[in-house]
Amino acid sequence: MTPEQNSDLLDLTHSSSIEELWDLHCRRMARFGFDRLLYGFTRFRTATSLGDPNDFIVLSNIGSDYVETFVQNGLYRSAPMVRWALKNDGAASWTVLERMLQSGTVTTAERRILEFNAQHGITAGFSISFRSLSDRAKGAIALIAGPGVSQAEVDATWAQSGELIQLMNNIVHLKILTLPHTPPNQALTRRQREALEWVGGGKTTQDIATIMGLTSATVEKHLRLAREALNVDTTAQAVLKAALQNQMFVTDA
Repeated sequence: MTPEQNSDLLDLTHSSSIEELWDLHCRRMARFGFDRLLYGFTRFRTATSLGDPNDFIVLSNIGSDYVETFVQNGLYRSAPMVRWALKNDGAASWTVLERMLQSGTVTTAERRILEFNAQHGITAGFSISFRSLSDRAKGAIALIAGPGVSQAEVDATWAQSGELIQLMNNIVHLKILTLPHTPPNQALTRRQREALEWVGGGKTTQDIATIMGLTSATVEKHLRLAREALNVDTTAQAVLKAALQNQMFVTDA
């Protein structure tokens, strides 16, 4: 790799927030002709679902109207490349979509997705599905070429720089997993985080009250509000979910 490429990779690893990391990555991918990105990750996948969309990590520089429709309205469930990502690891050219259209194997729902994407100028690109050791976790990213760029041009770029592009995206994905990410309306207060941290350390409510200088009732209130914010039923679930979101054991800026 060139010194500039080494510097790019170091910059990614040094990012201290998801916002900083994502902005940097979008600018790096634009150098390769991918001017729009759509990243998604879930830790709550089951055999029949990717979990609650409100628990997804979704990052994109596409217009919010597209992302809202694609994710919150559930179009992603029928998206051919999302289905590919759920069954595969690695990178795939969107030529698979062209082959699907040519073969006539596209379902009505899939055709609706392809038409929706075409309306937004999303017709050529590459998808990367990240490997996970957990059956419940899955992440993938769509690298979308600019309007007017053919899939053949994208494939030519990939043939020249695909390994570097995939390496950069793998680093970004792994970095995202280490950074705090709070879905809308799930942010915890400092006191709620602290109470959950002590629960995670094996302390009782009375222990926590003594440590935090509060009454047991106040500790219970913080734990209840934490459960409500995280949309879970038990404190144990709240500890796990807060840990998965990297809200636990963080230092306030």
